[in-house]
Amino acid sequence: MKNHRTIVAFDYGLKNLGAAVGQTITSSASELPALKARDGVPNWDEVANLLKEWKPDLVVVGNPINLDGSASELSNRAKKFSNRINGRFNIPVEMVDERYSSREAKSQAREQGHKGNYGENPIDSVAARIILETWLNEQPQS
Repeated sequence: MKNHRTIVAFDYGLKNLGAAVGQTITSSASELPALKARDGVPNWDEVANLLKEWKPDLVVVGNPINLDGSASELSNRAKKFSNRINGRFNIPVEMVDERYSSREAKSQAREQGHKGNYGENPIDSVAARIILETWLNEQPQS
């Protein structure tokens, strides 16, 4: 297995899919433009273009489980989305607990001057970056 891996992360949502890209050499992640979704269904051509551009070795999808650790309706849909990524593009997918990523994303956005108008200025890709940073931080150091 190679040491350097590129990872794309998604913050699954009904209106937007936050996206981020990172790699394991520096364990860093960057936000990408969010993709639009209609009732949780993305434009699969946009997803394909993103994956074709970054050629990830792995896709990480945030799992929006309930605070008590049980599956939510949205977590079931996120799991379906991750299965479709794997099936359509033959890329391994891992789910990451994202219980606090939205709260952290809002906190970071506020620190950077976000006015709280999340409908006009969504922070889904900030959440995707946090999800990916969580995954990177959980990996054993080689």
